[in-house]
Amino acid sequence: MKSITVEEFKELQDSGADFQLIDVREDYEYEEANLGGILIPLATVVEEVEQFSKDKRVIVHCRSGKRSANAIQALESMFGFTNLENLEGGILAYIDEYGLDD
Repeated sequence: MKSITVEEFKELQDSGADFQLIDVREDYEYEEANLGGILIPLATVVEEVEQFSKDKRVIVHCRSGKRSANAIQALESMFGFTNLENLEGGILAYIDEYGLDD
């Protein structure tokens, strides 16, 4: 499984690169704090597979990196995705390093 550090992710954000960001946390977690990605809770990832781009880089994140890793493993094994990357440490690592813009 490919992964991306929060530092690499921040550089990607700042560069204006074309990528898709998917948040696999729950609704209430997304409402508390988010990075602006598309919310697709882990339990619905397989049903919502059509929302994941196969044509560009896709960064998947959750709170700490575990749920997003599970989502990526499922999508890679069931649907053959090769463009998914797990945000190491999830949103907690991002907030710890950069905070959140309000």
